[in-house]
Amino acid sequence: MTPVALAPRFFIAVAVILLFCRLMAWLLGKVGQPAVVSEMLAGVLLGPSLLGLLAPGVQDALFPEQLYPVLYVVGQVGLVIFMFQAGYAFTAHPTTGLAGTAGAVSLAGVLAPLGLGVLLVLATAGHAPVIADGASVGVSAAFVGVALAITAFPMLARIITERGHAGTRHGSLALASGALDDVVAWMLLAVVLATASGRVGPALTTVGGAALFGLLLWTVGRRVTAALVGSDRLGDQSRLLGLVALLFAVAWYTDEIGLYAVFGAFAVGAVMPHHERTDRLVNTVTPVCQIVFLPLFFTYSGLHTEFGLLGQPSVLLFALGCVTVAIVGKFGACWGAARLRREPNGVALRIGALMNARGLMQLIAINVGMAAGIVNSTLFTALVLVALVTTLMTTPLLTWIERREERAAAQADTQESAIAVQPAGGKA
Repeated sequence: MTPVALAPRFFIAVAVILLFCRLMAWLLGKVGQPAVVSEMLAGVLLGPSLLGLLAPGVQDALFPEQLYPVLYVVGQVGLVIFMFQAGYAFTAHPTTGLAGTAGAVSLAGVLAPLGLGVLLVLATAGHAPVIADGASVGVSAAFVGVALAITAFPMLARIITERGHAGTRHGSLALASGALDDVVAWMLLAVVLATASGRVGPALTTVGGAALFGLLLWTVGRRVTAALVGSDRLGDQSRLLGLVALLFAVAWYTDEIGLYAVFGAFAVGAVMPHHERTDRLVNTVTPVCQIVFLPLFFTYSGLHTEFGLLGQPSVLLFALGCVTVAIVGKFGACWGAARLRREPNGVALRIGALMNARGLMQLIAINVGMAAGIVNSTLFTALVLVALVTTLMTTPLLTWIERREERAAAQADTQESAIAVQPAGGKA
């Protein structure tokens, strides 16, 4: 398909995606689900799982295969801008005692699901067709463990922002833990891919590139962003141009080293000085990003999802096992690590609920694994189910935790009132 023929397909596809995402957001908003979940489900429903099943001709006409890379790239623009905003908001609310707890939570959130995922594949490899042709059981088991260890960092950030949790202790801890968790998980993924290919170069590139990026960001990056915001010779348009160029350059670098663009964008936001000029920049780029660009990214992977394979009993049982292992390994381990760090139970529960979401970061990882020949269609389907279930349960879990604390507070107030009234009654 030529670019001239592809352009009108792109415009109508974007119109359908945006309107359908808004419809889904309205429907799921009635049950408390954030827009990010609606966009993810919208992509699944517009793909082969529903629209392709009911009207395959319509699905092919709306979303030809040649359109997918365009949707991905345009969606990446929205994701990069949003993660910059999330990084900027993250540093706006300093929290004491963050590093130790965030490190413990992220370590538990990687090791527990990694170990459980490996054991699950080793135990079921002979019963479910989850090993790709040419891939060893060990590499497949390691890949599943790493995939389950990934946290939906972009979704986590967006849920925290949309629910007004930015600046809270659990919101800050979840962001910090999620960032550390995914950096480690993506490095482990690079090691697994290198092992599968027999080449160590990609893994060394990711680890070494990440170390170099952190060093440059802490030294040169702070000076560059300070000059961008503080220079009186730059107008708002020049400052906006400089910011976009910086974001895209950093996104290019972190993508090239295999660390993914979202971490570069988040890091730039984290080192941006807090100033009214920066606030104007964020307020300028955010509305178009959230309304137009970001839904395209969260819809993209859903267009690749097909659940027909879950009709096989062995595949369904394996998928349910993956879901169980994922929840126990991430929610349970992160909650336990936070409690061991003496965080209040409410904070620990919220951290576990937020860290448990896998979202599109896991979908991206399994797409990488499929391209590398490690993941077959059966394993892909099972891990997509994990991503959907763990993301869908995040908001209900948070709501349950809030209501639980409200009931406990109301009961405490009632007991205090009763204690206060009894002496007065006795004297009377």
